[in-house]
Amino acid sequence: MISLLIPLSLAGGGLAAGVMLSTVIGIEPYTKAMPYDGYVRAIRFLWPRYDPLMPIVNAITFLADAALAVVAPSAGARALYTAAAALLALVMAISVVKNVPINKYVTSLDPGDPPPDWAARDPRTRWRTWNLIRTVLVLAALAAAGAGAATLM
Repeated sequence: MISLLIPLSLAGGGLAAGVMLSTVIGIEPYTKAMPYDGYVRAIRFLWPRYDPLMPIVNAITFLADAALAVVAPSAGARALYTAAAALLALVMAISVVKNVPINKYVTSLDPGDPPPDWAARDPRTRWRTWNLIRTVLVLAALAAAGAGAATLM
């Protein structure tokens, strides 16, 4: 079982970290530079592609790390996988409580008709901040899982 969980943990964590990092270094700066209509259209295009994928990847990785936190044969590995699972739980909580509501709000907007108070309501800075926090946490989770795997080699 461990021989299946470790690759699942590392592959899922790597995929999650890569996708999150790509949003920090490419997608978010690009959407931040867009005018209102382009931004709304971009989020309407991107969100339905990321939303089904990332919750699944994060949940599978969390479950693999949580299982390894229980079944790993050494206390050190169990502690590292516990940390990885806890960090992923935080990533998922931030996603649900902070980023998803922002995405829902933006996708509800009419690209051709900005709200009159758009300058005050523009959520891009808030979304970027929470996404950066999620990215740091998912990278830390991957590092913990990698260290856990290394202790078992």
